[in-house]
Amino acid sequence: MSDNAETKPQNALWENIKVIIQALLLAMVIRTVLFQPFTIPSGSMMPTLLVGDYIFVNKFAYGFSKYSMPFSPDLFEGRVLQFSEPKRGDVIVFRLPQQPEIDYIKRLIGLPGDRIQVRDGVLFVNGAAVPKQGDGAFTSDYRSDPGTNVPVFRETLDNGVTFDTLDQSPSSRGDNTREFVVPAEHYFFMGDNRDNSLDSRFDEGPGMVPAENLVGRASVIFFSLGNDTSFREIWKWPSNMRWDRLFKGVH
Repeated sequence: MSDNAETKPQNALWENIKVIIQALLLAMVIRTVLFQPFTIPSGSMMPTLLVGDYIFVNKFAYGFSKYSMPFSPDLFEGRVLQFSEPKRGDVIVFRLPQQPEIDYIKRLIGLPGDRIQVRDGVLFVNGAAVPKQGDGAFTSDYRSDPGTNVPVFRETLDNGVTFDTLDQSPSSRGDNTREFVVPAEHYFFMGDNRDNSLDSRFDEGPGMVPAENLVGRASVIFFSLGNDTSFREIWKWPSNMRWDRLFKGVH
């Protein structure tokens, strides 16, 4: 009797260990191949993405590169299993070319071969002005970048993608640029918060981003905390949760 009694707990313990191992392996596969969570740490993509948004990034949207894998092992070059191409207007997480350990998130504006320029706050793609219409005002709950009553402008790209941008000053250094020509297998990115985004317009920004550096397309906001609330401050969740942003798609 004692042997049977001892065997049953041991078998139950082993079954529990196997379930935990399987769950960890499944979570690793999902994170590596399918979706990866990211948090938004700055206001460069306001009003589309806010500080305190937690998003899922679709990692198989454009195929995989070494930056799709944990620790970015140098197993192959370029991208594999690429069933679709990035589209103008996609919101994309990519690795900073100068420091590949750093993730950036911006909106894709320039495709390979495109000519991109900003003149007097108006975006030009291949010589054509992107339509820009006033769309109200925006006030942030992020203390480091409060942005009270910032003018909002709705832009519509040539493929029909439409989104809101912020442009508080009509004469910031990003409102007038030289014309950029996007090289082959590279992309040009801009933040939706046009006066507060270190992006491809600037020498100290990411520049032209190689296709290999793309991690994935921002898909959905699954959690969102306002007023600089830390994820660890659970007691503040009820009063600082942005309920209207939960499970909101990123466009």
